[in-house]
Amino acid sequence: MDNLRMAFPEKSEREIKLIAKRFYHNLIDTSIETIKMVSTSKQSLLKRMTANWDSVNTYYKTGRNVQVLIGHNFNWEFCTATCPLKFEFPFVAVYMPMTSKIFEKFFRKLRSHYGTILIRATHMREDYAAYKNKQHLLALGADQNPGNQANAWWFNFFGRPTPFVKGPAKGAISNNTIVVFAFIHKIRRGNYEIVFELLTDNPAAFTEQELTGKFVHNLETVIRKYPDMWLWSHRRWKHKWKEEYGPVIQ
Repeated sequence: MDNLRMAFPEKSEREIKLIAKRFYHNLIDTSIETIKMVSTSKQSLLKRMTANWDSVNTYYKTGRNVQVLIGHNFNWEFCTATCPLKFEFPFVAVYMPMTSKIFEKFFRKLRSHYGTILIRATHMREDYAAYKNKQHLLALGADQNPGNQANAWWFNFFGRPTPFVKGPAKGAISNNTIVVFAFIHKIRRGNYEIVFELLTDNPAAFTEQELTGKFVHNLETVIRKYPDMWLWSHRRWKHKWKEEYGPVIQ
């Protein structure tokens, strides 16, 4: 509720509560759907998650890599499972390991069942080394809170100074990687659509800050359009900006 009130100061308390109610419905649905994935068939999964796959697959013939930047909106587990079935690229996804060994083992098996290659965010350089020089599509949850706030880009996100990781933009520019923004929205209960939008096929034309800013702008736009689909239950604004971090980018 605090997150929603900070993000939407223009909305009434009634509107905030309605978004929260819909959010909890989506959270519960995603939890149940994730458990159900253990027995869900490939055909059923593909019917429940549609996307403009060809808009990304068209880059496969260029021989270049693609980086997909996405926020934590529902149902990302369906997304992670479906992508390797529809992309022509080997699908490499970065994830944050869980502290529980039991849950870590469960989710690694669930997410990699149809061919997703998992890379630990905590061991990015080590895990990514085997795929760096092979054509692939790399998917990152780029709204993750940075581990080091001093080494982050601070943007004005929903009117508040917010840190974003530098790595995705830095990697895209240095490796001439095509950058695509993605978001998920719910068509109806149990059925979702991923929308892929090209951010740039010429990353060298941007600075790291500018390229990160394009993602931040798109992310806020999509969250404002589908506010109940983003993961509001985490403390997005738990870190406070300090002058030594540099200016907040508008």
